[in-house]
This record gives sequence, structure tokens and C-alpha cells, in this order.
Amino acid sequence: MFNFKHDVVTPERVIYSDHVEAINAPGIDGELGILPHHCPLITLLQPGEINVKKSGEEILIATAGGFLEVRPDRIIILADVADRDEEVDSLKAEEAKRQAEKAIHDKQISEIDKAQAEAALRHAIACLKIVEKRKKKKHSG
Repeated sequence: MFNFKHDVVTPERVIYSDHVEAINAPGIDGELGILPHHCPLITLLQPGEINVKKSGEEILIATAGGFLEVRPDRIIILADVADRDEEVDSLKAEEAKRQAEKAIHDKQISEIDKAQAEAALRHAIACLKIVEKRKKKKHSG
């Protein structure tokens, strides 16, 4: 089976690095499906869920946005913030969502702070979606 190298990196650390069969990522213009031999591409990512397929397994990563680059031999995602499925804490994600919603509704914050709060909210929502998928997988598997 064809596969390619895939890396997800943040300014703090490498989140994921392995050979994979396919990736779905939240591109700025919609969902991107990347398979081996995809044409070269550089695009912005919006906050959401990266779905990695490897050996029939699904690996989920929540991201707050960043860049995706498709090269002939590898895919690189440079993410602002990213969390693998097993790292996501539902209580922390719920609290992050509440804090972001509170900041968004604060009339005193700057436009920059509001934009950062909106990105944090979308990341928290992506984390909570991953938690839900994890729960469903446990109950069905």
C-alpha cells in the first residue's frame, strides 16, 4: 500500500510524525483529503480536526489553525496549537470553551483579543468533537 511521511509540528513540539495512508484536514476553503501522489500544495488551515489514517487506524488531532504543505514525499502541518486525541482533556476543553465565549462577549476587549478568543473557541470545539468521537469509538468497539 502506498503511504507518505506526515509531520504535525507546533512551535513547542512535534505532535505526530510517521508514515500514513491518508489525511483529512480543515483547509481554509474547506475539507482537504490528501492521498499519496497528491499535487504539491501550500494552504492555510482553519481550526478543526485533522484525521490521519494509518494501517486501518484513525488518529485524530485537534488544531487551532496553521499551514499545510504537500510535497512529493511528505505532508507537513505547521500548527499554531495542536492536540492528539489521547491528550485532549474534556474538562479543560470545556473550560477553554467557556473562557473563550466569555472573552468574545466582553465589549471591552480589542479586535485582536477577540480574534484570538474566536480561534481559541474553534480549537476548544474541535477538542470536544474529538472527545465525543473517542467516546463513541469506546462504546462501539
